[in-house]
Amino acid sequence: MTVKKNIDLEKPLTNKQLKMLDEMKNSPVVYDEDCPELTPEELKQFRRVADIKREERLKQTVSLRLSPQAVKKAKSLGKGYTSVLSRILEAALNDNELISKYL
Repeated sequence: MTVKKNIDLEKPLTNKQLKMLDEMKNSPVVYDEDCPELTPEELKQFRRVADIKREERLKQTVSLRLSPQAVKKAKSLGKGYTSVLSRILEAALNDNELISKYL
């Protein structure tokens, strides 16, 4: 059974809400056949996949010489502009027609 309640976090909790939360805190977690508890072996697989994904996401530091106009335009994109530049560069490198245009 799923219990769903909306609580306005701007207002203090009522005594009834506090009682409900306290009861839920002490109730056991019940798994069903659609969502069984994971075994330690399954949890290890999640960690291994996470490690692989982390290596794929690991970014490398490189130095580029950019024109003042390119730097100014990139910085005008605001906070996180280096991540935007990275995505633009990756998209451009995946476009063979664009690459051949500038070779």
